[in-house]
Order: sequence, then structure tokens, then C-alpha cells
Amino acid sequence: MTQHYLHRHLTPAVGEAQRQAYGQSQAVPPAPESDRLGAKETAFIQARDSFYLASLTETGAPYLQHRGGPVGFLKVLDDHTLGFADYGGNRQLLTTGHLRRDPRVALFLMDYGARRRLKIDGEAAVVSLEGDPALRQRLWLDEPEAGEPERLFRIQVEAFDWNCPQFITPRYTAAELEARERPLRERIAVLEHERLQAQHPVREPSPHQPDR
Repeated sequence: MTQHYLHRHLTPAVGEAQRQAYGQSQAVPPAPESDRLGAKETAFIQARDSFYLASLTETGAPYLQHRGGPVGFLKVLDDHTLGFADYGGNRQLLTTGHLRRDPRVALFLMDYGARRRLKIDGEAAVVSLEGDPALRQRLWLDEPEAGEPERLFRIQVEAFDWNCPQFITPRYTAAELEARERPLRERIAVLEHERLQAQHPVREPSPHQPDR
């Protein structure tokens, strides 16, 4: 867990809970600068095809939603900024509305197959398509079926944390299963061909007998 993430989440109430449960609490580190995404985090984020996004209502109620798209639709714009294009959905605009009053968000990214998870704290802003043409170009998805985006999301990363793999049940997407199974199917096809050849060998004509 990064020092900044610890500083944000080791609140007095958390310290009291730790003391009651374990007799002592973790020391709260000093407030460092915002975490910067490194090569490890960038590669992980760009390989995802979905994530979970949490926001807060005006009354402080948490709201959690799933965001999905082609691999890499969540873009790493620089070492402290993420972004993605928002396409038409259920037309409720819950997250969009929440961010007008409170920009704080949390992202939860999972790689079930590799049993890895990354949590990101940040502040998000909704950007109109006309408000930042350069950002629109960077976040645009070259996917004809996606249609036209309705708005853009830009997220300023404050802190992140890699969780341990304990209790993550491995799960695989259809594409991941296809990649794993393809070599096996190809090997099975070769073995089947070799078996058929052994059972029904092709006889070469004798050089002393004319072909009929």
C-alpha cells in the first residue's frame, strides 16, 4: 500500500478499530504528494476491458457502477491522469450528476485470471465533447459499434493501492479462454491426423507393377 493511500484511509476511526481488534494501530504516515502511475500500473490499466467506478451523492451515499469496453478504453493520459469516453447507456447519468457536487471517485480494477487488483482514488471531471477536442481525439474509440461518445471523463489520480491476491477466484474471459485453448486444439488436430495416418497408411505403388 502506498504511503499516500495509507494517509488517506488510516483515519482516526480506522485506528480505533485496529486498537480494539488487535491492541494497536498502524502509524499514519505523513501526507506525501499524490501517487504517480508507473510502468506497472500503466500496463495493468491499459490491459483491462472493464472496471468499477464509485462516486458519492450530495448526501454522501455511495454509488458503484460497472464500466466496460474494448481492452484499453480506460486511457492513461500521463502519470497522474486517466480518461475514458462515455457512450450512451441507460440515460440515468447518475455518476455524471454526482460529479457536479463531489468530484471524488474510486476505481477498482480486476484481473481475475492473474488474481491481481488495483484500487485508485481520484477526482473526476466531466468534459463536453466540444470543450477539449484534443482530449476527445485521445479518448475516441475506433469501434464502429460503439457509436458516438456523449461526454468525456478525466480523472486526476490521487493515490492507488495494489491488493493481495487472497480469496480472488480465477475467472477468464472468452478471449482469454480462446487463447489458452487454441494451442491444445491445434495439438489435438495434429495427433488425430497422425493417428489416422497410422491406421490407414498410404501405400506407394510398386515400381514393378503398372498403375491401374
